[in-house]
This record gives sequence, structure tokens and C-alpha cells, in this order.
Amino acid sequence: MAFQRKRNNGRRSPYAAILVILAGLLVSGGGYAAANAVVNTQTDSPYSAQDVKNGNQLFLANCASCHGRNAEGTKAAPSLIGVGAASVDFQVSTGRMPGAASGPQLTDKPPQFNEQQIKELAAYVASLAPGPAVPTAAMIDPAGGNTTRGGELFRINCAMCHNAVGAGGALTEGKWAASLRNASAKELYEAMLTGPQNMPVFNDANLTPKDKQDIIAYIDYVQQNPSAGGEELANLGPVAEGLFAWIFMLGGIVAITIWLGAKSN
Repeated sequence: MAFQRKRNNGRRSPYAAILVILAGLLVSGGGYAAANAVVNTQTDSPYSAQDVKNGNQLFLANCASCHGRNAEGTKAAPSLIGVGAASVDFQVSTGRMPGAASGPQLTDKPPQFNEQQIKELAAYVASLAPGPAVPTAAMIDPAGGNTTRGGELFRINCAMCHNAVGAGGALTEGKWAASLRNASAKELYEAMLTGPQNMPVFNDANLTPKDKQDIIAYIDYVQQNPSAGGEELANLGPVAEGLFAWIFMLGGIVAITIWLGAKSN
């Protein structure tokens, strides 16, 4: 009974509430500090403060008229908050941005900015909110990928639009899947990561970084090795090959048959 009375008195002590509050503060504060340390480690920026400042100036002079002064988006162009450095690097380095004219789809063209300016624009957009980062050289090195596995992944995830060997193809409403025959490894990775225009996003939950590297290895093999079967016919597949066979080969046979029949008569 004495022990029970002592325990009850301890529970009613005013210091108990203070101890509980202090323990809660220590747990929540420690958890926040640990989580903040993890986030800071994962989002270490490769860009300097000067890169961000220069990128902001470039953005205001060249992009703000469509995307808004704070990249918040307008009726003419979407918001860029959270798209990440990879999206900016892809769009600007391929010349798709700044866009030449409105239409079903932006076309690639010679870039209007040099590498340093592209880096600065990417740095500014990356500073607005977390987003996909530009891949490192090791991530896009074809030598680190498995060509056979990359071919399987490409045929499952990409061939329905880009053709089995990346020749590209037509989509609906005047849009198209771009040819990959001249695409660089970085462009391929960034396109998969950010899903430009009509392309779906293949984040790391859909295709892991290793999967993406394998696909890059396959496309690199296709780019480096021409068709062993003769004329490629732009790699457009069996429809183009069948059309060629009907018009030229069978047409030639029919023409020769008619000529021989006329000559015999």
C-alpha cells in the first residue's frame, strides 16, 4: 500500500507534466534535426549563388514573358516551379526552348544559349523548388549499361511511340515521337526523367537509374551499328518495307511480265 501511495503521488506531481513536455520537445526537435540533415544531404546543389543570380537575370530577359516573372506560369506557358534542373537542361540544350512558334509540339533546333548560360538557367529553376537534377556522367555512360536488357526495356516502354530502333513516328493531332538516332545519352536520360511534351514521365519508381542506363546502352548500340540487313528505309518498320516491296519489287515484276508478253506477241 505504501508503494502504491508513493506511485500515485508521483503521478500527481506538477513536475511530471513538465517532464512529459520536455521529452516531447526533445523527440520532435531531434527528429526534425535528423530529417533536415538528410534532406540537406540529398539536395546538395552543384550550383553556386552566382549561378542562381545569373540564371535569374537570364530568365527575366528571355523566359518571364511566357512563364511569369517568378516562373509561376501564365496562360501562355506552364509553371516551372518544381520541374527541376533536368527539365530546363533538356528543353534549352535541345533548342526546344525558347520556343520559335506555337504549335502541336515544339521542335528541336540549335540552342540559343551556351553551356554556361544553360547551367545558370537550370540553377535558377532548381532553386525555386526540389525537382529532378541533371544526371551525372557516370549515370549516362553507355559502357555501364546492359545492351540486351536495355533493348527489352525499350521495346516494352518506348517502342510503341519511338519505333523498335528509335526511328520515331507519328502520333495524334499533328504530334510526333522524336527520332532518337542523334540523341545524346544525357538527352535520353533527361527525357525519361522529365517526360517532355507528349512523353510520359519515367521516374525512378517506373524505371530505375540502372534501367535508364541500360536503355541508353541499347540506343547507343543502335546509333553505332547500322542495319546488317541492307538498306534501312529510315528504320520505319514493316509498313514502309511492305510498301517498298509492293510498289517497286512487285511493280517491277508486273512491268517485266507485261513487257515480255507484248514482245512475244
